[in-house]
Amino acid sequence: MAGNSFGHLFRLTSFGESHGRALGGVIDGCPAGIVLDLEKIQLELNRRKPGQSAIVTQRKEPDTVEIYSGIFEGKTTGTPIGFAIHNTNQKSKDYSHIKDSYRPSHADYVYDKKYGFRDYRGGGRSSARETASRVVAGAIAKQFLGNIKITAFVSQVGEMKLDKDYADLDFSKIEANPVRCPDMEMAKKMEDYIKSIKKEGDTIGGVITCVIQNVPIGLGEPVFDKLHAELGKAMLSINAVKGFEYGSGFDGVLMKGSEHNDKFNADGTTKTNRSGGIQGGISNGMDIYFNIAFKPVATVLQSYETINKEGEKVTTHGKGRHDPCVVPRAVPIVEAMAALVLADFTLLSKTNKI
Repeated sequence: MAGNSFGHLFRLTSFGESHGRALGGVIDGCPAGIVLDLEKIQLELNRRKPGQSAIVTQRKEPDTVEIYSGIFEGKTTGTPIGFAIHNTNQKSKDYSHIKDSYRPSHADYVYDKKYGFRDYRGGGRSSARETASRVVAGAIAKQFLGNIKITAFVSQVGEMKLDKDYADLDFSKIEANPVRCPDMEMAKKMEDYIKSIKKEGDTIGGVITCVIQNVPIGLGEPVFDKLHAELGKAMLSINAVKGFEYGSGFDGVLMKGSEHNDKFNADGTTKTNRSGGIQGGISNGMDIYFNIAFKPVATVLQSYETINKEGEKVTTHGKGRHDPCVVPRAVPIVEAMAALVLADFTLLSKTNKI
């Protein structure tokens, strides 16, 4: 299986399965001499880990990261950073009922057809548990980026949408509720709605908004490695993501060019920011902001019709521990992937080549 590495110069290769002994990764290209706060890395993992509230999967994993190489006396050495996160609470028997059948809208069928074999325990490599490795790498990338600030939050669950400009939100409220929505009133409504969906044995999708501030001018490598293209690739590589839009996004089609254009100030900043901080594939110094759409989790705890390996129609019932809505736990994953892209382009800008 190819496709397990992300990045050009700042590069993560991840390994592991949902029900294997461990997940982990190797980060190559991280510069030497970066002072790392290991507690901050663990904090990011804690934001992603299962079992942290009543509206996420109740799998209990400490998700403690162990770093094996690339760090000495609290600083990066410039050599590969190897790390692992051990699985401790697998319940593989929860998946025995799908050993010979496929869950609708999951990776089961295509994995089996592509490779002729699949790990049905929690989805194996296709499980969102793989993203724990990304969060570790992203936490390291964040510390490398220094003053660049990356903030993601839940802006929509189902039809419940936070219709406020991010500039009017208090980001300090994001971690004050289990949904990770910076508006406390909307967060409570979202939480109650997710709980009601969970009681039905069903799932619901949502949207995460990400804002990147203090980005220098000049990140991005046109024509095929534009900054927004790499951000899109990074976000679309996350499990359950179905859409990506940056700046004015799809709403921009409703405007005339004279309305949509960002007029310049004398210092090169712009009066508006419909470009989303990126022009011609290159950062322009304004805030970068984008939305990511997540589908409802494919595994529902209800009876459903599907097919087995012989192509016969069968009826089965969803089992196991699953998120009724993935977006609360996906917030740190979005931030991590954004950090990996920014770290990569920061190094690329110094070499001006790939």
